[in-house]
Amino acid sequence: MTVIIPTNLTNGKELVIISKEEYETLVQLREIYEFSPTDQQKKALNTARRNRKAGKALNLDDLKKELGLTN
Repeated sequence: MTVIIPTNLTNGKELVIISKEEYETLVQLREIYEFSPTDQQKKALNTARRNRKAGKALNLDDLKKELGLTN
């Protein structure tokens, strides 16, 4: 079911109507921990991206060979 609320009642803003159950689920999801990388983690990621772009990264098969994990 779609409910349209006239914009003259909402000062021109769009509104979305959801059930109370859906709203409570959204509130709970908002409280879930969100990962925020540290400066060191961001630097490591940027280094990894540069290495991959430069062709210095190993694919999974090569990594397994390097670690001696293949038969």
